[in-house]
Amino acid sequence: MRRLLLASITSTALLLTACGTADTPTTPAAPGGVTPIKLQLQWFYQAQFAGYIAAVDQGFYKEQGLDVQLLEGGVDIVPQTVLAQGKADYAVAWVPKALASREQGANITDVGQIFARSGTYQVAWKDSGITGPADFKGKKVGNWGFGNEFELFAGMTKAGLDPGKDVTLVQQQFDMQALLKKEIDAAQAMSYNEYAQLLEAKNPATGKLYTADDFTVIDWKTNGSAMLQDAVWANTAKLKDSTYQQQTVKFLAGTIKGWAYCRDNPESCRDMVVAKGSKLGKSHQLWQMNEVNKLVWPSAGGIGLINEADWKQTVDLSMTTKNQTGDTVLTKQPEGTAYSNDYIRQALDQAKAAGVDVAGAGYKPQTVTLTAGGA
Repeated sequence: MRRLLLASITSTALLLTACGTADTPTTPAAPGGVTPIKLQLQWFYQAQFAGYIAAVDQGFYKEQGLDVQLLEGGVDIVPQTVLAQGKADYAVAWVPKALASREQGANITDVGQIFARSGTYQVAWKDSGITGPADFKGKKVGNWGFGNEFELFAGMTKAGLDPGKDVTLVQQQFDMQALLKKEIDAAQAMSYNEYAQLLEAKNPATGKLYTADDFTVIDWKTNGSAMLQDAVWANTAKLKDSTYQQQTVKFLAGTIKGWAYCRDNPESCRDMVVAKGSKLGKSHQLWQMNEVNKLVWPSAGGIGLINEADWKQTVDLSMTTKNQTGDTVLTKQPEGTAYSNDYIRQALDQAKAAGVDVAGAGYKPQTVTLTAGGA
């Protein structure tokens, strides 16, 4: 695994960005009228992407005349770059990372804000005395880099800490071993993934699984440092083409149906993800499906609709949060069409007309019991 870089917020952003051009052709329809589509995911197959997997598996994209191929992500794959280079038709990416790519030249637009809420935590041992970001001073603080650290730096900035002077930043792998071994004082975790890994681990002193009572969780949603995460991004230049516009609405309509299906059928979607080849076990994936659903539902305006206040908070934090070298995620307000609700609104109208519950007002999360190792 390539080591992640903590050198600067600007450098974590984004490897090789590239722009689509106005004459980039829209993917032609295959024989029979089905249009092949490539969606670049942000990470390996897991329930974070269950709605897209379900839309393929259950034929929701096919209902729209689309043959969608999911491109698995990984450590060295930057989804918004794959999109900007024309190697995918759409991509799933966190908003601040994608905006940093846009500032560097990637011609992309957020057309569907699937995750309405952030799932990022910073976790410490309960007996560490850490209860908030101000307590990170003088501590070893883990994070993954690659733009995943922006909320952490925002929280430290808000607490008056300088990430370059007041803490020791430690390279963290995509697991919780460094925290479990007490090599670091606080670890980055997603609510739907790494946090569950803690609760799937055995306490060697008792032989039983750790519980939430063993840890302190700093949730950036309650700290005011949360930024928008998983969104569907489209090629801005191609959005000038009416065929691509219509295709985008169709893609979003199938996506909405997929996520609504996973809200109402979490076990079924868990099984689809496991069958897709996820290395994570069934109880872990059910936990992940449940936690991801919490980030999507309920959605007052309808799934995927971009909330202007949340967008503004993400942009403002991206322009004011400094990393350890003093760089910010963005140096100016996003230019051009950074986001558009036009296509998701059309898709929501279509889904509602078809009887799909696009708001999930009555959604209630499950209680999921984790097992050792997430099996």
